[in-house]
Amino acid sequence: MRLFKRYVPSMIAKHVSRLFKGRIFIYGIGKFEFDNGKLILPHHAEERHFKAVTEVNTEVKRLRACYI
Repeated sequence: MRLFKRYVPSMIAKHVSRLFKGRIFIYGIGKFEFDNGKLILPHHAEERHFKAVTEVNTEVKRLRACYI
């Protein structure tokens, strides 16, 4: 499990896209799981979780577009 002290979507997206499967924790937001290079919403998601997941997953898409 990787701990992020700050919420920086681009840095989190790099980590998620490289490892493909695992868990992360972002201080102030909560814990997440990711699979296949994308964040997955927690079971009891709040608005802050939805926002974080959409921002990080769009960054992952942007990173993948640069490599193609």
